[in-house]
Amino acid sequence: MIQVFVTGGTFDKEYNMIEGKLYFKDTHLREMFDRGRCSLDINIMTLMMMDSLEMQDEDREIISNNCERAESDNIIITHGTDTMVKTAEMLAANTDLSGKTIVLTGAMIPYAFGSSSDGFFNLGSSLAFVQCLGPGVYICMNGKYFEWDKVRKNRKTGYFESI
Repeated sequence: MIQVFVTGGTFDKEYNMIEGKLYFKDTHLREMFDRGRCSLDINIMTLMMMDSLEMQDEDREIISNNCERAESDNIIITHGTDTMVKTAEMLAANTDLSGKTIVLTGAMIPYAFGSSSDGFFNLGSSLAFVQCLGPGVYICMNGKYFEWDKVRKNRKTGYFESI
């Protein structure tokens, strides 16, 4: 089984046409897995729905504690891209997570925006990587995986890159 934890981020944002603002309603993951005809055994659990820029250490503790308690050793976390690496660093420092493969992924454009979103692609890539990579904490974006301490988000290009 693959455990998927939802934390929010651009991945799950909706657009309010009246106010011209992005907001959270519910996760799109079940729809995405169904649309992708995913036949894997997946458990989806929403931990929070927030922009990662608003995430505090207490929120990261919730993520870490849920990863510790997860029965599965294969975990995907949907997360906002702005602080994804910070959360990955905290998870990597947690010795109780040794033996687990944790892949954080997100989107630069909300899934609700349709074919322009990278979320569907990143989610599919994460499913493949979480099954193939060894234990550790990884970031999956743009069809690539990165070790948590060898990646950064390039804010000029909008892509994640090795460091």
